[in-house]
Amino acid sequence: MLPLQLLNEMKMKLTFLGTGTSQGVPIIGCNCEVCESNNPKDKRLRTSAFLEVDNNCLLIDPGPDLRQQLLRQKITHIDAILVTHEHKDHLGGLDDIRPINFLMNKPMNLYGLKRVMKIIEKDYDYAFKTFKYPGVPNLILNPVFEEPFFINSTQITPISVKHLALPILGYRIYDFAYITDASFISDKEKRKLQNLDLLVLNALRIKEHYSHFNLAQALQLIEELAPARAYLTHISHELGNHETVSTQLPENVFLGYDGLEIQI
Repeated sequence: MLPLQLLNEMKMKLTFLGTGTSQGVPIIGCNCEVCESNNPKDKRLRTSAFLEVDNNCLLIDPGPDLRQQLLRQKITHIDAILVTHEHKDHLGGLDDIRPINFLMNKPMNLYGLKRVMKIIEKDYDYAFKTFKYPGVPNLILNPVFEEPFFINSTQITPISVKHLALPILGYRIYDFAYITDASFISDKEKRKLQNLDLLVLNALRIKEHYSHFNLAQALQLIEELAPARAYLTHISHELGNHETVSTQLPENVFLGYDGLEIQI
């Protein structure tokens, strides 16, 4: 048995900042049952998460709703950002890191694939100029490869998955793993996902999709990996309303929703 002090250090808290797909839910101009639902759990900002572990506060994906998400959860401290990939529904809110820079009075470290770091440097070029405009984001780019890396004392294991043909990253931290936008995971990477307490996995809709797991595919993968618990994210209005879908899931699988907090 691990010492009590080590067990306490390994406790984690996950907050779902957003659980929606690229257009969010409701979708502009849509009058479907889900988009017109009055249930707050059917209102989904773009997918993002916040993890508190080992006295570190880690943001996963600064999407375009980041300002609203940080205000809602009263988050004022972020030690580092884990980036899954470069699509704007996962990266479009990076400029809203500026107030965190100001509050913490230090630059923000970003971790992701080398390709993604280069895209950030291009898309947010004003943050990397030799002579910067005052008040731009203060960012440090850290390319991630296959090997585990550390953020302070926390070990992070990259999980390589495919988003159609695009290589992107999930992340494992202790007995927790977070994977979004995946449509394929190799057997090699699945071996990194054994013996999980909590798996967060994308499940876009009921019908199959060319670049995302649908519900059946997500549930099949969860059954194969056998985590103690699994939560679904990156959910579109086509999956159905929260209350109905929740009753159809296995007993250890749940729908994530915005603002949900989980102890790990």
